[in-house]
Amino acid sequence: MILLAQRRAERLSPSAGGARHAGNMNLADASMRWCAHLTQVRRLSPATVRGYRADLADLAGDLGAETALIDIDLEQLRDWLWHATTRGASRSTLARRTAAIRGFFDWATDDGLIEADPALRLVAPKRGRTLPTVGAVDAIDDLLAAAADRAEDGDPVAVRDRAVLEMLYGSAVRVSELCGMRIGDLDPERRTVRVVGKGDKERVVPYGGAADRAVTHYLGSARPALLARGDGAAADALFLAARGGRLGPRAVYDVVSRALAPAVGRSAVGPHALRHSAATHLLDGGADLRAVQEMLGHASLGTTQIYTHVSSERLAAAYRQAHPRA
Repeated sequence: MILLAQRRAERLSPSAGGARHAGNMNLADASMRWCAHLTQVRRLSPATVRGYRADLADLAGDLGAETALIDIDLEQLRDWLWHATTRGASRSTLARRTAAIRGFFDWATDDGLIEADPALRLVAPKRGRTLPTVGAVDAIDDLLAAAADRAEDGDPVAVRDRAVLEMLYGSAVRVSELCGMRIGDLDPERRTVRVVGKGDKERVVPYGGAADRAVTHYLGSARPALLARGDGAAADALFLAARGGRLGPRAVYDVVSRALAPAVGRSAVGPHALRHSAATHLLDGGADLRAVQEMLGHASLGTTQIYTHVSSERLAAAYRQAHPRA
């Protein structure tokens, strides 16, 4: 610890050419270095890095990309957040932007680019609790039955779509985890699949009989037909796009949005709604909270507990509707 402190002091001392020169680095160049650090060292997901990069680009749009880090102060950062509120930014967006800027300047300080962290006292607005979108069990059953009906004519894309929907709901995986699945990750005998989650953490999750039947049908007929349309570059991918490449998140969003919107009563809803629904239905059925946490790949039990709130809300709604003394 003492050695690390000495090295940092050397970086920051004028005689070592630390902050005196590094502080002249402009916002644009420092942003590129930080995003590379997030990708290569911290190994954050591409989506997270893209979001942080966009936040820094927005800050650079306000302050100027050539602005030296050493010239940025707390008031400028507060003004930037305030301008975002005037443009209609939500609380969640403001919270993410605050986290991005605090993380960026914390890194810049630790790396010796600046002496004092201007974002140290930057406070994110309090976020209200928003319960996740969840479809009723009967509604999810209906949409999966409809997907099975569409797959009966043997169209490869329809067969794949059914397998995608069944796997998302049957295993409660994230869309990025589904798109990253490989053929070798499946264990049909145990009905489990190995996925790589946030922070490159691997876990093995179970999936049910319905998902197993849908995926088996897809592997036997639809996948070979889709693979033949491509150049073979995605030969190890489990789920393929219509042209034979690896299925991407955007395509999965479109598949789920078309299928799920009637079930949850919203026109814009993505794959995460199936994950939310699966988690809530597991808890409604008596599953242990920690088992659900492990299945979902949540680092914190507190993240999983949001689904207990959903279950409580549903119970309260049923009580108000049905109990004669409500």
